[in-house]
Parts: sequence; C-alpha cells; structure tokens
Amino acid sequence: QVQLVESGGGLVQPGGSLRLSCAASGSFFVVYSMGWYRQAPGKQRELVASLTTGGTTNYADSVKGRFTVSRDNDENTLYLQMNSLKPEDTAVYYCQAYIRPRPGSSRYDYWGQGTQVTVSA
Repeated sequence: QVQLVESGGGLVQPGGSLRLSCAASGSFFVVYSMGWYRQAPGKQRELVASLTTGGTTNYADSVKGRFTVSRDNDENTLYLQMNSLKPEDTAVYYCQAYIRPRPGSSRYDYWGQGTQVTVSA
C-alpha cells in the first residue's frame, strides 16, 4: 500500500522559515510528479508548488521567491523550503503525488494526511 507521510509543520513567527518533507512509502513502481497543496480555514485547497521528475517546477504566485520545492528521486521524498513566512501562509499543507503502483497498472493520485503550518507572532 502506498502512503505519503508528511512532516515538518509547526508554529513559526512571521518572517521565519520551515521545511516540510513528504516521503512516499510502501510498495510502488514509479513516482511521477509530486506537489504541495494547502488549505486554509474556509478556503479551497490550492496548489503551492509542484515538481516533475524532470525538474520542472510550478509555483503559486503568492509564494514565488519565498518557497522552494525540491525532491530526492532516489528516496522518493519531496521537500518544501518555506522562507519569509507570512500569516497568510497559515494552512494545512498536503503532499500529493502521481504514482504507478505496479508495472502495467494505471497511474493514481495519492495524498498525504496533511501537516499544519501556523504563522503567528
């Protein structure tokens, strides 16, 4: 069974930094693109950043220049370095990945359980 396990959330002051990690675990064949999404109270889930296996990145305008997404393909782990954090970055952050669990199977969309990031003085 495939699982995405996130870590690294917490409480940080405005202007501070956090680093989120997301590790794909279990039995699977190939991990394709991975990404980070977030959902604030009362708002829809939105894309924060994504990264393909080829290294193409995509960022939400609100985080460009402050957040950096990276991955370790050998460890199937995705990271999100968040700098210059603002109160409006407060949300539950979710890891997402497209994974082919077995050779010849379809590619499926997997999600982590989410990790809370709170930016407050």
